[in-house]
Amino acid sequence: MTDRLFSDRRDAGRVLAGLLDHYRGLPDVVVLGLPRGGVPVAYEVATGLGHPLDVFLVRKLGVPGREEFAMGAIAGGGVIVLDEDVIRALAIPSETIREVAQRESRELARRDRAYRGDAPTPELRGKIVIVVDDGLATGASMRAAIRAVREREPAQIVVAVPAAPQSTCEDLSALVDEVVCATTPTPFFSVGESYWNFTQTTDEEVRELLRAAFSARAWAPPARTDLAVLRSELVPTEDGVPSDEVLFHIVGDARFVLIGEASHGTHEFYAARARMTRRLIEAKGFVAVAVEADWPDAYRVNRFVRGRGDDASAEEALRGFARFPTWMWRNADVLDFLGWLRERNERLDERSRAGFYGLDLYSLHRSAEEVIAYLEKVDPVAAERARNRYSCLDHSDGDDGQAYGFAAAFGAGESCERHVIDQLAELQRKALQYQRAQGLLGEEEFFYAEQNAKVVADAERYYRTMFGGRVSSWNLRDRHMADTLFALAEHLGWQRSEPAKIVVWAHNSHLGDARATEMGARGELNLGRLVREHNRDDCRLIGFTTYTGTVTAADDWGRPAERKNVRPALPDSIEELFHEVGHKEFLLDFVHSVRAADLLRRALLERAIGVIYRPSTERQSHYFQTRVSDQFDAVIHIDETRALEPLERTARWERGEVPETYPVAV
Repeated sequence: MTDRLFSDRRDAGRVLAGLLDHYRGLPDVVVLGLPRGGVPVAYEVATGLGHPLDVFLVRKLGVPGREEFAMGAIAGGGVIVLDEDVIRALAIPSETIREVAQRESRELARRDRAYRGDAPTPELRGKIVIVVDDGLATGASMRAAIRAVREREPAQIVVAVPAAPQSTCEDLSALVDEVVCATTPTPFFSVGESYWNFTQTTDEEVRELLRAAFSARAWAPPARTDLAVLRSELVPTEDGVPSDEVLFHIVGDARFVLIGEASHGTHEFYAARARMTRRLIEAKGFVAVAVEADWPDAYRVNRFVRGRGDDASAEEALRGFARFPTWMWRNADVLDFLGWLRERNERLDERSRAGFYGLDLYSLHRSAEEVIAYLEKVDPVAAERARNRYSCLDHSDGDDGQAYGFAAAFGAGESCERHVIDQLAELQRKALQYQRAQGLLGEEEFFYAEQNAKVVADAERYYRTMFGGRVSSWNLRDRHMADTLFALAEHLGWQRSEPAKIVVWAHNSHLGDARATEMGARGELNLGRLVREHNRDDCRLIGFTTYTGTVTAADDWGRPAERKNVRPALPDSIEELFHEVGHKEFLLDFVHSVRAADLLRRALLERAIGVIYRPSTERQSHYFQTRVSDQFDAVIHIDETRALEPLERTARWERGEVPETYPVAV
């Protein structure tokens, strides 16, 4: 691992304990933490491996006036290590070095009395000594500790840290028997950058951890209390669906319920989400489903389910989803849901019918065509102006917008930014005129056209920034989805004269709060975060996970759908932890289950499979760090899942992927 983010020092210690597991059960092992920050890390290592814990005092020698900058370090017993390069470069006099060393030596003595009291220093002769800190930069303090420990004649010295530059780890490996660096961030800025919580460790915390470690059975391997907590707080589900009582308790009075998926190709995620959405529409007054799909394609479906369109069946209405990946919405589970929604709506008056809407922005050209088509009905002269403005989008081949974005970003074609904004502004200025021109359906049809014009404006910017690099295209896309959701809620609320309740379907990576993931650490936001910031009490975020099974996905963008085997989840992942719980499926409600929420605030890997699945590079391609209980309000785990069934089942999908155990059926 090179890019892990630890929730705090205790979390980092648990990771190190796993990497040092080969020392479990060995005789004559002692773990030394470098106070203060290294002690919480060392505590988890010592208790995790079942070995005693002690402290080993070492202090950085800071450059006067720039104390954060080390010119060396001093350890117990008067061992001093100096950085001659720093001393020469800054021309630090020997008297200054001596004064700093004497001051830090007094601080070492104070801390030794504060931490150990009258207890003797640990016996290290002939033992395996694991020296632990919370991270290294230059490694000066660790080198001082190593030299001081070596004077006590241990059998082996092992250095273990959660984060350090690769060069520092390599330098230390020449001085000791083993170096374990859990992460080596590149570039390396500081130790604190590897933690979400890097508050200073106090002397009292150090004393408490030492007391706990020296208690009667502190070094016995701990019981799996995490599994006990999860087993005591999980809620059973049936095919991924909780009981109405549980579901409605989680949802409460929230207006926005965002239900995710850990892949775009898993049957159980789609089917369970559809069943929960049915119950929310039937019993809780939800009036719309907003999905991770393009606005015009989803609106064709909306017309069908509300009895307005020309399509005779749900399958025909879904034919608007003609671009890759077609199976994401053209699949058996969505087809069943739309059939149910149309049948339900036919029994109700117009005001009570629920709709189906898209939030995404990929439909650059399609939305432009829809704006022109609308204007041709209400204002042919304005339609001609729109056609002229949007014509600059056509200077590149292809209909996915990437060709336009590439040309505009690199000066090979015209930028349409001003044109598409002018068109949106003109449409909005004439809103009342156009709505009146169409009678009863005027307001609805104008809203559809206006959203298409917004799609064109945002999609033009999105495709241009994919190559221009001026802002994050991910952030643009998710801001557009949030803006569309809020506009839809306002529109439907105005129609019904009451706040509109909406269910959202999208991938976990869009719906879980990005602030709880390494996405947020990179400056990325998402729909879940934006909805929570809009009104935290007015939304619920529900995610899905799975351990293994099959999935419908492609090898690369634009490639055919295949039925692929999903590898068992990686160690140190939320999926592996849920697998170890030992239940085939369950729900965890973090809003009401405080112990489970506290437990799952530590950083864990989480798997995300989109429309592409690359098992050979799974760690890099499909996993990210997250604090799950901060990411979601609830998570549903289904241990083994199967591939979503596309409406167009290709020969490659039918054949599936040969299991890794073939030809041995294990």
